[in-house]
Amino acid sequence: MIDRIGLVVHGGRPAAVSAAGDVRRWAGERAVQCVDIDVWDSSPEGGRLSPADEAARAGHPSLIVTVGGDGTFLRGIRVASAIDATVLGVDVGRVGFLTEVEASGVAAALDAVNTGQFTVDARLTLTMRASRPLEIPADMQVLLRYGRGPALPPPQVRPSDPMQVGWGVPLDVIALNDVVFEKLARDRQASLAVYVNGRFFASYSADALIIATSTGSTAYSFAAGGPIVSPHLDALVFTPVAPHMVFNRSLVLAARDQRVAVRVLERSGQVAVTLDGQLRGVLDPGDWVSVYAGPRRAKLLRLAEHEFLGRVRDRFRLSDSPAALADGSAPPMYNPTEPLPQDLKHPGPPDIH
Repeated sequence: MIDRIGLVVHGGRPAAVSAAGDVRRWAGERAVQCVDIDVWDSSPEGGRLSPADEAARAGHPSLIVTVGGDGTFLRGIRVASAIDATVLGVDVGRVGFLTEVEASGVAAALDAVNTGQFTVDARLTLTMRASRPLEIPADMQVLLRYGRGPALPPPQVRPSDPMQVGWGVPLDVIALNDVVFEKLARDRQASLAVYVNGRFFASYSADALIIATSTGSTAYSFAAGGPIVSPHLDALVFTPVAPHMVFNRSLVLAARDQRVAVRVLERSGQVAVTLDGQLRGVLDPGDWVSVYAGPRRAKLLRLAEHEFLGRVRDRFRLSDSPAALADGSAPPMYNPTEPLPQDLKHPGPPDIH
């Protein structure tokens, strides 16, 4: 049963504010605590807290409900990751790839969760080590407040073995979608050397480099020409954005045993580091960051079977080729009535199961 709800709301959308009221009413009628989290205002003192501090202020909710779009959902994931909470996304956004229910069904969804009628979709996350703790220059704070609210605080440093200092400072951050390294000034490219498992791969001069999870493959990486990767596959998807070179392809790497490090070259412009769309630091020439699979999976709450490619087709409004349609139509399912043969039920060699 639900004992406490943490509520993240996109306050700029009337539909989200209304649906959030439905969540609060549902909770009030059942004596369930409901606390707003990741709330800020425009005053100098109205900044945002670290995930652990947000979770503590909210009383460590077992369920986090986000009401908005995917950006609001990622705000909820940031806090949930600190306390291993599940996240239910209510969609009032434009795409809603990560969210689960429409605003009109929020009460029924909470009833289902309260009676255990759900599954948890565990997704890979990313974390980082860096050559130094990340910082955001003070003169950028005013710009960051424009239209988006105050910035998140710099990532805290995780405890580590002093003997491992050569591997960088471990940062207490989690990204569900992606870590992005992008040029800070319009007239200066980001010049970055890329390493995989410590071995040099290539140097890029580009607008940005994206390191995404399979979940994030349908976000910024996809818009930059990267592949769509099933979230059932633990992968790192490396995609350059407008690289000044012939090779502009993505790489798909094994998240379980590969890591990607990025080093800012000596005469590069400054490089901004964003996690799930939130600026978390600025790199200078000589700085480096290593990105790899996080220690915890994000726990997305599902109320129905999650058919990934069906969602891709629906959310991106994919249309069939007119030339193909002129040659015939395809049934929506290929599903013979006979039992599924063993080689289709468990494809591949035994060691992959």
